[in-house]
Amino acid sequence: MSVSIALFTQDLRLHDNPVLRAALAQSPEVVPLFVLDERIEAAGFAVPNRAAFLAACLADLDAGLAARGGRLVVRRGDAVAETVRLAGETGAAGVHLAAGVSAFAQRRERRLREALGGRLRVHDAVLTALAPGAVTPAGKDHYAVFTPYSRAWRQAERRAPLAAPREVRVPDAVRGVAVPEVRPDSPGLPEGGESAGRRRWSGWASADYQEQHDDLAGDGTSRLSPYLHFGCLSATELVALAERRGGPGAEAFVRQLVWRDFHHQVLAARPGAARADYRPRGDRWHHDEGELAAWREGRTGYPIVDAGMRQLAAEGWMHNRARLLTASFLVKTLYQDWRAGAAHFLALLVDGDVANNQLNWQWVAGTGTDTRPNRVLNPLTQARRFDPQGAYVRRWVPELAAVPGAAVHRPWLLREPADYPAPIIGLDEGRFRHGRGR
Repeated sequence: MSVSIALFTQDLRLHDNPVLRAALAQSPEVVPLFVLDERIEAAGFAVPNRAAFLAACLADLDAGLAARGGRLVVRRGDAVAETVRLAGETGAAGVHLAAGVSAFAQRRERRLREALGGRLRVHDAVLTALAPGAVTPAGKDHYAVFTPYSRAWRQAERRAPLAAPREVRVPDAVRGVAVPEVRPDSPGLPEGGESAGRRRWSGWASADYQEQHDDLAGDGTSRLSPYLHFGCLSATELVALAERRGGPGAEAFVRQLVWRDFHHQVLAARPGAARADYRPRGDRWHHDEGELAAWREGRTGYPIVDAGMRQLAAEGWMHNRARLLTASFLVKTLYQDWRAGAAHFLALLVDGDVANNQLNWQWVAGTGTDTRPNRVLNPLTQARRFDPQGAYVRRWVPELAAVPGAAVHRPWLLREPADYPAPIIGLDEGRFRHGRGR
C-alpha cells in the first residue's frame, strides 16, 4: 500500500494544512512526522519556553490525529536524516513539507531535495497567508518597504482555507519516541496547541482591536502570535475569518498579518538579515554589560521599560507596544547592539520567530526596513500615551504599586522607593546620535 510522509515543522495543525492534505491525497496511508531536531537544539533555539509550548502543541496534534484514527510519529535527531530514514523504511511515495524562510529552513529543504529528488513536495503559503515571492516589485526579488507591499498583498490572489481531514490512516509498524516534558522559564506561559489557539481566536473580541491594540493596561491584543509561530493557527484562515467578521478592528488585525508576511518575504530573500544589518548605517555600538543586565532584568529605573521586561520574564510574551519601546530604549537610548536585545527576546519569547523578531529589532534600530531610521521612542512619552494612569506599570513593577496615577512613571520626582533603582541614564544623555555613539 502506498505511503506518504507529512513532515510537520511550523504547521502544527489539522485545519488548513496543505502539507497534510496533499499527503493524504497522494496515498491512502500517511505518516504525520515531527522531528525533534538536534541541530535546532545545538543552535540554542530550543529554549525552555518554546520547548514547553512545543510539547503541548505536539500533544494536541497527536490527540487531534487520534480522533481521526491516526497518530503523530515523533523522532529525534537530524530532521533530514530522520525523514530520509523513514522514507526508506516505508517506501514513501512522497514527502510533503511547508516552505520555510530562514536560512536553516532553506538549507533543510535543499538537503531533503538532494536526498529525495522528485519525491519531495514543498508547499507554499502554509506558514504565511501569501507566499514569499508571490508579489515582487519590478526588477527586484522582494519588497523593502511595507506600504507598497501591503498594496500588492491586498490585490494578490490567496488560496482558500482547507478543512481538517476526517480520517488519517497511519501504518501500524512505524514507531517514534516520546516527547520529553520541559519546564518553562516563565510561569505564565500560555497553553499550547491548535485547540487552545482556536479557542483563543473564538473568544477574542476583535471589534475593539483598532482602538485598544496599543493600550498596555487594557491588553486588547489577540495574543495569537505563539499559535501563529508554531503554525497551530493558519494565517490564511485567520485572514479569511477576520474578513468575514469585518469592521475596523478586523481590518487592523489583518494589517498585522500583512506585516508578518512582509517580514517573512524579506527574510526569505535576505536570510542573512537574521544576523547582519539589512541596511548598514555605520553604527559603532556602545557596550556596557551592567546596563544590558539592568535592561534584561527590568531594573533600568524607567518603569514603563521595566514593566515590559518583567512581563516578558513572567509570561514568555510581551505586549507589542512594550516590545517597541523596550527595544528603542536599548538601541536608541543606551545605544546597545540590536543583536543583544534580539537574542534576549529569543531566549524567552514563546512566539520567538526569526523573521518577526530580528526584522522588528532592525526596524527599531534603524538598520532594517524603516524609512525613518532615526526614529526614537521616548519612554516617558510612550508611557503618557499608552499607559496614562500607570496601571500596566503597577501590574508588573510591584515596588511602585502604591504610587498613584501617572506619577508612577517618574518615581525619581517622588520620595524614591528603597527597592526601586534610579534611572541608569538620563534621557538627555541618550547615546544615539544619527548612527554614532558617544
